[in-house]
Amino acid sequence: MNWTERVFKLKEHGTSVRTELVAGLTTFLTMAYIIFVNPSILGDAGMPKDAVFVATCLIAALGTTIMGLYANYPIALAPGMGLNAYFAYVVVLQMGFTWQAALGAVFVSGCLFLAVTLFGLRGLIIRGIPHSLRYAITVGIGLFLALIALKSAGIVAASPATYVTLGDLHQPPVVLAVLGFVLIVVLDKWRVPGAILIGIVAVTVASFFFAGNTFRGVFSAPPSIAPTFLQLDIQTALSHGLLSVILVFFLVELFDATGTLMGVAKRAGLLVPGKMDRLNKSLMADSGAIFAGALLGTSSTTAYVESAAGVQAGGRTGLTALTVAVLFLACLFISPLAGVVPAYATAPALLFVACLMLRDLTELDWDDTTEVIPAAVTALAMPFTYSIANGLAFGFITYGVLKLLTGKANDVHWMVWFIGGLFLFKFIYIGGH
Repeated sequence: MNWTERVFKLKEHGTSVRTELVAGLTTFLTMAYIIFVNPSILGDAGMPKDAVFVATCLIAALGTTIMGLYANYPIALAPGMGLNAYFAYVVVLQMGFTWQAALGAVFVSGCLFLAVTLFGLRGLIIRGIPHSLRYAITVGIGLFLALIALKSAGIVAASPATYVTLGDLHQPPVVLAVLGFVLIVVLDKWRVPGAILIGIVAVTVASFFFAGNTFRGVFSAPPSIAPTFLQLDIQTALSHGLLSVILVFFLVELFDATGTLMGVAKRAGLLVPGKMDRLNKSLMADSGAIFAGALLGTSSTTAYVESAAGVQAGGRTGLTALTVAVLFLACLFISPLAGVVPAYATAPALLFVACLMLRDLTELDWDDTTEVIPAAVTALAMPFTYSIANGLAFGFITYGVLKLLTGKANDVHWMVWFIGGLFLFKFIYIGGH
């Protein structure tokens, strides 16, 4: 028995080394866009892009390796979309905290996340949050990402009269972003692996000819990670009003990671009696990756729904994940290529992901206004207040108030009252943000 069979039990899962390697490559191609997008977003917060690029590759490789070897799951991890935007555009640029303090908040949320997983509280918390608010969080983050994407592409611009307005559609970056978005959607419809990555690369290549971008080469030695490594400021995160930020990181990580893990595992046929211990191990793997990522210098790491592409290609074991990890390590040597990707090249990818996140609207019970109104408030408040935290706050508070005033208070889990009470206390005694 060779080591792949001994470690990953390929025959038991009805798969082969070749199938697992192809599945790993498929998953990697569908999520490799993060090595371009994450440095771009966190760079807007003042973080050194080269160091973030290295941190992104390393934590994706490390977290995915643990997922593969420890849990034997075909699921890949990397810094999460939505959470990196909240980190950069809200916590740092809007609230005025340093990126070091924001990393501290990510680290604390990761420790909290690991603790609730270790003590088995993760399931209790998830069961306590209404389904309508869970769906609303995904939809709200999608709308928030869409606004950021449209702004990065130049399609929307600031306006003193109407807050936002149409940008200058004659600018080359706007045209390239629109074409890139259409390309991604068409390729995805035709089930082309790596549609998002192809779209980003196509717009970047076109930018050299039509938008004045300059080529800096493809390969080089990995940049230094020193500018972000262990630079987190935990003291500020705990002492200067970042508690609500930690709560937002924690809740989004909780729903996003757990939902993705269970969804992909179910699709792979892994959620069956006798194999649930592997799910518990996968929960531990993604919990540990969050604070490890903060130490390296990136926003929250989470399980990637793009792993479903690898499962669709036949991936059933951790060998799929290990393949993804090796490919992320190889990416460390293409930092010059990552450095020339403009914001309007990653904007189509953001907008595409955002559009897909809106599908959860269909899961809402539109006949029950005490469920759908808090969900709508949650989703709408995120882009319109430019804050995922405010969206969560308004959603939980609205949910509790409406249930209380319609005689349904007994139907509300105590977790909703607790979280809503925390947010209400913050608004009354601390203020906005």
